[in-house]
Amino acid sequence: MAKEKNAEAPKVEPSAEAEAPVAAGAPVVQAPQQTLTVDDAHSTASYANFCRVSSTPEELILDLGLNPNPFAQGEVTIHVGQRIIMNHFTAKRLLQALAVTLQRHEQAFGTLETDVMRRLRSN
Repeated sequence: MAKEKNAEAPKVEPSAEAEAPVAAGAPVVQAPQQTLTVDDAHSTASYANFCRVSSTPEELILDLGLNPNPFAQGEVTIHVGQRIIMNHFTAKRLLQALAVTLQRHEQAFGTLETDVMRRLRSN
């Protein structure tokens, strides 16, 4: 299994909605700057074509798994290979990063049709 080295994560700029208005005369607090180094030497890669999203008031839960036969009839059991639990702030940052990445992909390669039946009809 090939491992992607030094993949650049999309840079997401804070949206105007996320910035709280500052009252006149109120002190502006700057967040400290960080330099992050990502060590992926011990990471493993896995593939998922199934995702279930659930949440609690404190956390968002992503269950990722493989559906070996997505067109099967009747009951299908999907084994969850990864469960990722994050707070809602991290989930929102992930949503923004995914949106930017998918937008770049569609600009380069065309629109991604998520409706399987439309994809089958267009071929």
